[in-house]
Amino acid sequence: MPPAVEAMIRGVEESVHIQVFVTPTCPYCPLMATAAHRFALINQNITADVVEAVEFPELAHRYRVMTVPKTVINDEVEFEGVIPEREFAEFLLKAVGVEENVPLPDE
Repeated sequence: MPPAVEAMIRGVEESVHIQVFVTPTCPYCPLMATAAHRFALINQNITADVVEAVEFPELAHRYRVMTVPKTVINDEVEFEGVIPEREFAEFLLKAVGVEENVPLPDE
């Protein structure tokens, strides 16, 4: 993980709940699941759950999962697909109310 991204994640002071919806056959899901858990390992304020969409249809329906991976942060911010860790961190900061256009240190 780039140091700038790690610094962003370490700076989160509020509770964050990340849910990554996956399916067993998706080749891209492990990338987002791993990134979410990596964020949780870096900062104790972050929890990450990987939810198998077929096994938990009520959650998949609640979050309108139509494609995987789908990531939901604090029930507020969500996105689909695989994205770079830096962009993932920016979504996480948005979920805790940090300005979207905050200049970030270069990597």
